[in-house]
Amino acid sequence: MNKKQENWLLAMWSVALIATLGSLYFSEIKGYVPCTMCWYQRIFMYPIVLIGLLALIQKNVTIAWTTASLSFIGGCISLYHYGIQKLTFLQDSAPVCGGVSCTGAYVNYFGFITIPFLALVAFAFIFIASLVLLKQTKE
Repeated sequence: MNKKQENWLLAMWSVALIATLGSLYFSEIKGYVPCTMCWYQRIFMYPIVLIGLLALIQKNVTIAWTTASLSFIGGCISLYHYGIQKLTFLQDSAPVCGGVSCTGAYVNYFGFITIPFLALVAFAFIFIASLVLLKQTKE
């Protein structure tokens, strides 16, 4: 593994760690109860922190297949969740989420930055970084 690949792994791990700590901050410190869609996004983000750390320690870039898969699925969930928050025609298809509505937005900075949007940005970065790593391993 070369220095560029190690930097990409470190960047992926850092983004996943920040996203994880951010989600824990919103739920545990701010007291925002996560909806069902938020839990699904966490299910795909949290393992990337552990997997990324192990990949850094082992200097293993083949982990990019796993991070690409997890981030793609998590990104799709985030995109759908963001859509049901912002697009009225999708709000009717929102899943019934028990105590907390998936259409609600605890955070709405600048009229478009919500928690699912932040997760989508993190998943997109991790996915792109994974593809870059995969491309670099073939060279």
